Amino acid sequence: MKLYAISDLHLGHEINRQALAAIPSYPEDWLILAGDMGETTAHLRYALSILSRHFAQLLWVPGNHDLWTLPSSSAEDATLRGEEKYQRLVSICRDYGVLTPEDPYVLWPGEGTPALLAPLFLLYDYSFRPGDVPAEKAVAWAAETHVVCTDEYLLHPDPYPSRSAWCLARCQYTEKRLQEVASTAPLVLINHFPLRESLVRLYRIPRFSLWCGTRRTEDWHIRFPTSVVVYGHLHIRATDYQDGVRFEEVSLGYPRHWRQEKGVQGYLREILPARKIDQGAIKPSISG
Repeated sequence: MKLYAISDLHLGHEINRQALAAIPSYPEDWLILAGDMGETTAHLRYALSILSRHFAQLLWVPGNHDLWTLPSSSAEDATLRGEEKYQRLVSICRDYGVLTPEDPYVLWPGEGTPALLAPLFLLYDYSFRPGDVPAEKAVAWAAETHVVCTDEYLLHPDPYPSRSAWCLARCQYTEKRLQEVASTAPLVLINHFPLRESLVRLYRIPRFSLWCGTRRTEDWHIRFPTSVVVYGHLHIRATDYQDGVRFEEVSLGYPRHWRQEKGVQGYLREILPARKIDQGAIKPSISG
């Protein structure tokens, strides 16, 4: 029995949809879906309708694309905004028996050291920026290099006044939950966005870091007893070790980011049970 992870399936692309439909079955294994299944509720339903038949249990967290409101989409997707869109996605997950950030954290039932699987939804607050750039000028700073995330137009924070305020509320809610279970077992933290700024290595578009997380979570991997952190968003698959904790970026990405001959199954990242090489390793590595 294994715990796998993948993110950023981006099912708005036909090639990605076809590849997902061809995935083989893993009837005893669990799968983490770390955000960005697509842009619509139909994309999420498509993913879950396939993967719930191929894995014993799914765990899901939302990505920024999942939360978009597309005016040209279906009536459902054109009207759902912010928290309401998120709650609709949670409801869809529950229709398929999928665990979400709104469910109790579950103890990994497989072999190896016990681990508590914790799906998170934390967003970002533009704090991944240089210290001399004020928060109110952060987006303009990124725009100087022709970088502005589409979230600025399609990810609405309703009923919160801003995405930063929504991020703060999610961090406070999640921090309280993690404090309550901290003595239970080592944690596997699962989020779409990186929890640490040092993991954001966007050499071609460095100022996109604004939309990649929050410094509020910078020390969560050591504040809470964490064995692994799973995330996506960057479309740069990587394994890092920081402070003795394993960080796994598990994205598939747009069609140009992966090799179609490998199939989606070629990009499933094994999270548990921990391999011997994972225990005590400290050198970062980046996977292709």
